[in-house]
Amino acid sequence: MPAHYHLPGLFEFYEFYKVFLPLYREHPEYFYDWCRIESIYGAPADCLWGGGRAGFGEDRASDVIDLLNEYQISPRLTFSNSLLTRKDLEDRHCRRLCSLFEKTDVKSGIILCSDLLLEYLKKYYPNFYFISSTTKVLTQFDDFKKELDRPDFSYVVIDFRLNHAFSHLKLLSQGEKNKVEFLCNECCSIACKDRKRCYESVSRKNLGMESDSFRCTSPSGKNGYRFSLAMESPAFIGIDEIQNTYLPLGFSNFKIEGRSLGSALLLEFILYYMTKPQYQLKVREEIYLDSMLDLF
Repeated sequence: MPAHYHLPGLFEFYEFYKVFLPLYREHPEYFYDWCRIESIYGAPADCLWGGGRAGFGEDRASDVIDLLNEYQISPRLTFSNSLLTRKDLEDRHCRRLCSLFEKTDVKSGIILCSDLLLEYLKKYYPNFYFISSTTKVLTQFDDFKKELDRPDFSYVVIDFRLNHAFSHLKLLSQGEKNKVEFLCNECCSIACKDRKRCYESVSRKNLGMESDSFRCTSPSGKNGYRFSLAMESPAFIGIDEIQNTYLPLGFSNFKIEGRSLGSALLLEFILYYMTKPQYQLKVREEIYLDSMLDLF
């Protein structure tokens, strides 16, 4: 059973993937043969239905679709705004994106939080598959299990604080395990009590609503994301655990955070999670030495 990675930056890292994906295809020997890229997710800037993180990158939908069609990778639109109203469902920008991505060669997905949006999409854009977002912050396993049992969702991104709840996870059926998607590299503290409010603040921003002046109070929050700190988290999932624990238990879907973190850090994630150690320098050189790619 291979590990299926779901990578960030559908729009914001288009230029990065335009350089990386040819390398990934032309040099399979550089990368672990037990993993593959299953999807790339994201939302463009100023996307009303966006949530979790503010949208980044230009709306280059046609270019993005062409690139992912060429490499047979599923695109996922991150429409996880939790505060949508019926009026918001008429947004032309988001509806246009749905119309375009509904016709991709590899079936597209939509990551969402709002049941209102889910029912709308099922009615007007039935060709997508749907992913329940971690922005629902379902920290109790029973609540997660109920979400997992909903037939509307092909995948459910489990709250990172439940990543190691093996006493519960191992009891799931194989069909349920196939739907579980683990967020591997979250840097947020497992003790954070403001996560849902943080996501709602992003939803308000995307809707153009007045800010609630939310500020992260985590002691490490002022330093921004640090992969080294994420690795120290009790919720972190590394490649040894993926190979030796999760895959043998029947879990195969792993999400990598990083939409707002920059392409240099995205490269570090790919080097760690996908690239054989003896080829990491080669991959790094190929990416950094491409004069068309801005890694800052």
